[in-house]
Amino acid sequence: MNSFLTIIVSFSAREAAAFTPPYEENQMFRLIFSARFNRLLTLSLFVCLHLFLNGCASKMVMSDSTISPQKNAQILIEDFMVPSDEPGINLYVRNKRLASTAQFHKDNVLLFVHGATYPSETGFDLRLDGLSWMDVLAQQGFDVYMLDIRGYGKSSRTAAMDQPALQNPPIADTDTAARDFASAANWIRQRRGVDKINVLGHSWGTSTAALYTSRHADKVNRLVLYAPVWLRKSVSLTDSGGALGAYRTVTIEDAFKRKNTGLVPGREPQPKEWFDAWAEVTFASDPVGSMANPKYVRAPNGSVKDGRLFWSAGKPVYNPELITVPTLLIVAEWDADTPLYMAETLFPLLTRSPEKKLVILSEGTHGIMNEVKRFNLFNEVTRFYQDSSLPQTR
Repeated sequence: MNSFLTIIVSFSAREAAAFTPPYEENQMFRLIFSARFNRLLTLSLFVCLHLFLNGCASKMVMSDSTISPQKNAQILIEDFMVPSDEPGINLYVRNKRLASTAQFHKDNVLLFVHGATYPSETGFDLRLDGLSWMDVLAQQGFDVYMLDIRGYGKSSRTAAMDQPALQNPPIADTDTAARDFASAANWIRQRRGVDKINVLGHSWGTSTAALYTSRHADKVNRLVLYAPVWLRKSVSLTDSGGALGAYRTVTIEDAFKRKNTGLVPGREPQPKEWFDAWAEVTFASDPVGSMANPKYVRAPNGSVKDGRLFWSAGKPVYNPELITVPTLLIVAEWDADTPLYMAETLFPLLTRSPEKKLVILSEGTHGIMNEVKRFNLFNEVTRFYQDSSLPQTR
């Protein structure tokens, strides 16, 4: 755009030198040239104004050119155990922000929540080529948090997870997850002294985030549903059938097979070394499964139970009409876990969202956040959150 502006201004100057007639020639030519020159000058000024407004569009987000692994040294990292609404159940929360980020408001405070199988860290804070999604957001001026629902990652695991799975019913369903999310969100709002925060859920986490938002819309600034779950017409890749116990076990082989489901041979959106890096951290997150051979993670089955009772039975877990905040649905075209039809069906049902957007990303799967096209996801989400700080036209 800057080069385009330069061309316009330079061309106008050249025209003035080449076409200005001698003083004694008729004045009609002068009037015609003057009008043409003024139009070019007006266009030049318009472009200048456009560039200026774009440069001032966000009060908090820096240029992408400033994002780099080297700048991670400026990021503050804090880990917390936040009490849930049940005694003895504590929730792991991580916070990242630049040391220079000292002002907190509804536009720059953000909470992530994970999906049905893996903890938040390896989805949102896995450094690939030196950068994680949380790093990027922190470098852009966000005060970004991630949460592990009970039973996942570093959050408390109930006694049922230390017993044979079939001895207990499924644990950590969507209602429980939404309550855990509320506990973390309330803690963050109190910590930062803000009335609202931004919210993002991935996969099953979209059900958690949307259910929370439907109950507490007054506490949510903007909602992002990344790979949104909705009424299912296809097989769930997290439900292998049979009786449901408290949890299920997932191996590295299971994870590799799942991520490649539906991919045309030859398509490799994620380098093998990136998958290996993800697997190393993910399968170290379970204190029991990490000691086994082969390694596994234990994933609570509450999400699978809800899949059978609700999503696969034609009944939603939450009412989309209760979502009354700006909402972004974003999904990748090769997503076999939450296929495109889910987002496309949900979108028109968000009838009370004052601003809604549906984005389909090319050449990515359910885990595009850890794939080569990940910055397409990052940029769209950042842009959506930035929009909150822009003046709205009528």
